Amino acid sequence: MTPDAPDDDRTVIRPPGATPPTGFQPTQWSAANAGAGAASPPPDATQLVAPPPADGGHLPVGTMLAEFRLTELIGEGGFGVVYKAFDTSLEREVALKEYMPSSLAQRIGGGTQVQVKSERYRETFEAGRESFVKEAKMLASFDHPSLVKVYRFWEANGTAYMVMPLLKGTTLKDVLRDMKRGGQPVDEPWLRGVLGQITEALLVIHAEQVYHRDIAPDNVMFLPEKGRWLLLDFGAARRVISEQTQALTVILKPGYAPVEQYAEIPGMKQGPWTDVYALAAVLYFAIVGRTPPPSVGRILNDTYQPLVESAAGRFSERFLGAIDRALAVRPEHRTQSIGELRQDIGLGDMAPVEQNYATQPLPPGTEMPARYPAEATQAYAPTARGAAPAPAQTLMPAVGGRSSPVAPPPAAASAAQPQPAKGKGALVGTGLGALVAVAVGLYFVLAPKPRPAPAEQATAPAPAPAEVAAASAPVLVAPPAAAPAQPASFEPSAEFDRVVKAQTAGFGVRLLTNKTSYRIGRDDLTMTVQAERDGYLYLFVYGADKSLLQLVPSFTSGSVTVKKGQILKLPLPGETAWETSGPPGPTDLLVMVSPRQRDHSALKPKKDGSIRVFPTGAEATALAASFDGSGPVMAGKPLCTPNQPCEDEFGAALVRVEIVP
Repeated sequence: MTPDAPDDDRTVIRPPGATPPTGFQPTQWSAANAGAGAASPPPDATQLVAPPPADGGHLPVGTMLAEFRLTELIGEGGFGVVYKAFDTSLEREVALKEYMPSSLAQRIGGGTQVQVKSERYRETFEAGRESFVKEAKMLASFDHPSLVKVYRFWEANGTAYMVMPLLKGTTLKDVLRDMKRGGQPVDEPWLRGVLGQITEALLVIHAEQVYHRDIAPDNVMFLPEKGRWLLLDFGAARRVISEQTQALTVILKPGYAPVEQYAEIPGMKQGPWTDVYALAAVLYFAIVGRTPPPSVGRILNDTYQPLVESAAGRFSERFLGAIDRALAVRPEHRTQSIGELRQDIGLGDMAPVEQNYATQPLPPGTEMPARYPAEATQAYAPTARGAAPAPAQTLMPAVGGRSSPVAPPPAAASAAQPQPAKGKGALVGTGLGALVAVAVGLYFVLAPKPRPAPAEQATAPAPAPAEVAAASAPVLVAPPAAAPAQPASFEPSAEFDRVVKAQTAGFGVRLLTNKTSYRIGRDDLTMTVQAERDGYLYLFVYGADKSLLQLVPSFTSGSVTVKKGQILKLPLPGETAWETSGPPGPTDLLVMVSPRQRDHSALKPKKDGSIRVFPTGAEATALAASFDGSGPVMAGKPLCTPNQPCEDEFGAALVRVEIVP
């Protein structure tokens, strides 16, 4: 598979003045590949049953469609056009999608009215319009953070429209490509985190007998503003009623489409197992770097090599075996449901769901997804790794205690200067949701700010494969016979001190901030971390308003690792800035580096936006009293493999900064 090859029929984003593509064109949301729609598709690109190509067209800026005024062309493809529009009624920007299959229909006199080019295309055009409206109705009936939300839809001018929020995001295909280019390996915890969110959405739609039928890396998108993954492009989705046999879909992606989508084969109906196969193929692509062999060819000559053989050692056997079972070529041999896939992979034991996402009652016995996985399996969206600008002023803590202002060490002062970054975000018609801000002494407003890309990588690769595999099926280290007693009351600053004092001798961690004081609303917090050993990074903040946060790992950063001796800059390039806000006062920063991933669930943190918020006061005191780990409760427990040695080791550093008006 060509890494940057277009895969489907979604919208091609083109630069101003570019010649509109003709016919049924593939989609690429990446602006970097604008105009690539006219190129010949590779062997694994979308296959379409279509009439001869012809000229398409979009409406001019300023056109009014109902109460929506078109302000910009976002992109156009073979089946429709997406515009940026202004809702004159609610006074907000939205994305408006118009059904406009350019090979079947044309505009009359350059206006808004659409008609078929030939009567022989009418049946196909009307069937497509009906499918477009059904898709809009279906999406409007669900309310889940990993599903596209539709505000409104209607039919007019011989065609149909749907209005959605306007959002910026990056497809999984682009994320994986960037990780490969940056030398960043894909690990199991990260994949499980992506999988956890997407399977939540699939559980909801499957409960209503709706199947996506077009899952692929470019139909999964990460939304930085929401800190979530989103399932895109239900253009191939349709409702399945009773035992009705389904017809051949017109959009197929070889490698991702299971055999039952290619023809009406007796005994091979489509169902939840159809999406199971495609989702497993996405995981296969992420692990191997190419799609599995096309399912049709596997019927006659199955050349599929099981992942338990080809990827052994890099991922747990349980994880790889679950993917292999989900990729069985015959539906009856395959994992039958998303719920079963979650159980096989180990996502079935996540925390109870807090609310139902479907707007309609679910059938009895329907398995509802958990909203947030446990610490052991939580993974986060990846971002570009690397250096940020060198700090102007620094704080360097002495090992074992709180720091005082000192000059930056030569290593920090000589850190490589970054090069300008290239933006990856693209405006798409998806779900819009502002990140919930947490009111803390050091208030991090998660508003996107471009960060420079590094001249060279500054972060470490993931720990050794054995440790990565171990983290996928963790078992907590058994506590010693007599664990140290927790303090009578939980006070975060004192707890931070306990963590630093309990660190492993000789581990050596340095935390350097760019300033000693930060002006509310004007200064962004940046810092560098350096450790004497490889490990996973954790960053906690205790603010002047008594709020306790975990900033790293976040729900946008991904599992962050540090390599011995190298300097890691935070926040990571491509992440949102850490902007300070009130109230003024002292703020403590605690960083931990651990050879193993750690479980901090004893204090039962809650997700807010892209970060975790820990309780304080009486609630935290009660939870800490029942903690059975070998050290302070804020240090958590290491996640280990059964019957394997597992020392509770970590390094830590602590600094205090001032938030000022």
